[in-house]
Amino acid sequence: MFTGIIEETGTIISALSREGGIDFTISGQVTLDGLSIGDSIAVDGVCLTAVAIEPAGFTAHAVGTTLERTTLGNRTAGQRVNLERALALGERLGGHMVLGHVDGVGRVISITRRDDHVLIEFTLPESVDEVSIPLGSITVNGISLTINDLPARGRARVSIIPHTWEVTTMSDLEVGSSVNLEGDLLGKFIRQLMDRRSTGAPSTTPESSSVHVSPSEG
Repeated sequence: MFTGIIEETGTIISALSREGGIDFTISGQVTLDGLSIGDSIAVDGVCLTAVAIEPAGFTAHAVGTTLERTTLGNRTAGQRVNLERALALGERLGGHMVLGHVDGVGRVISITRRDDHVLIEFTLPESVDEVSIPLGSITVNGISLTINDLPARGRARVSIIPHTWEVTTMSDLEVGSSVNLEGDLLGKFIRQLMDRRSTGAPSTTPESSSVHVSPSEG
């Protein structure tokens, strides 16, 4: 679980193909603090597992399906990425609940600079469009953002404040750039429940889904 509050940007040191996937070695400082092999870390909003840690960075393997569903398949050495360690219990939830499971890829349509912010409009895949509402949450390349408005079906606008523009990779985006998108978790739950009700599919009751622990197990 993540919050969408980027801790730092790292640079891809190498991207080596292995076993149908890619081993990404990424530089980092803040995110290395307390990071252990096997820990989850969000790279541009994609939940990956650290498989090696070095003084200047870490290595994570992205499997073939991840490369197909996200922008990581097009990432190369020298590019910057947004980094966030998994949420620790007891920490403030500064953004919103982010799983790091990318729902689809969007494409930047326009970037408009205003006096105190930057407006970015991008396309939404259907799975994200269905759970997006004005002033709702959305994750773009791992960044927790608020949807300003939905100008048309399959499109959304977000406003980037100067701080976010400076400390994330948002400033690297151009018209035509692809972005990893994760829809709001609450919206996805509601959509799933509505789909089940409309199709008449049985829902799991609390009694059937609960786990019973015997005294010897507890």
